[in-house]
Amino acid sequence: MADPTIEAARDVLGDALGELRATLAGVSVDDLNRRPAGPSSNPLAVIAAHALSSTRSWLSLAMGAPLPERDRPAEFRTVADDDFLAWADDRAAECRRLLEGDAPFEPTRIGAAPWRSGDLAEAPVSAAWALLHALDHLGEHVGHAHLTRQLLDERG
Repeated sequence: MADPTIEAARDVLGDALGELRATLAGVSVDDLNRRPAGPSSNPLAVIAAHALSSTRSWLSLAMGAPLPERDRPAEFRTVADDDFLAWADDRAAECRRLLEGDAPFEPTRIGAAPWRSGDLAEAPVSAAWALLHALDHLGEHVGHAHLTRQLLDERG
């Protein structure tokens, strides 16, 4: 029998990734890079790149998988091109795969997140915390993406 925590996480992850993909659907490359709330806001491409990269990293930590290379500051400099949606779909698939398989979830396993800044980079976190944070953080950015898409649609 599958771990009920991981089963629940798969459902939440799948819903959030589906919502993010629906928000990106039908948006031109120009609009993926547009900042509809002003120059200090993030475009959809940045929101999606950061959300997907962060989710992959936190899920890797949660599941005891090798941590992916990550350049967090570069995520905020993302500029979408014609291949962006394929990249986003691939990254979402990587996130889903991290919650597949039969390896037992070890919620008390401790790890660190080197992509965090300062002392947080070496601060220990449990696998349970990493899993919950991955889903919470993704949900937050899906909300940001929805709002950004609404602004894009309203401003045409």
